[in-house]
Amino acid sequence: MPDPSTLRDSTQIVLAASELDGLREQLESEFTVTVFPLEHDGEEEYVRIIGSPVVIQEVAQFLTRNGVDLP
Repeated sequence: MPDPSTLRDSTQIVLAASELDGLREQLESEFTVTVFPLEHDGEEEYVRIIGSPVVIQEVAQFLTRNGVDLP
C-alpha cells in the first residue's frame, strides 16, 4: 500500500501566497487545479495548489519557468 505522504506530495504544492503574485489567474486558467488559501491569523500566508499528479508536474514546471522556487 502506498505511503499517504507520497500521494499527497504528488497531488499538491504548498507555497507562500506571495509567490503567486501575478501568476494566479494564469495558473487557474491554464491548468485544472484548485488554489486553496491557507490562512493564519486572518492573513492568507500560504496557498495549496491541488490537482492530479500529471497536472501538478505541469504546474511545477510552469512555476519554475516563471521564477518560483519550489520546496
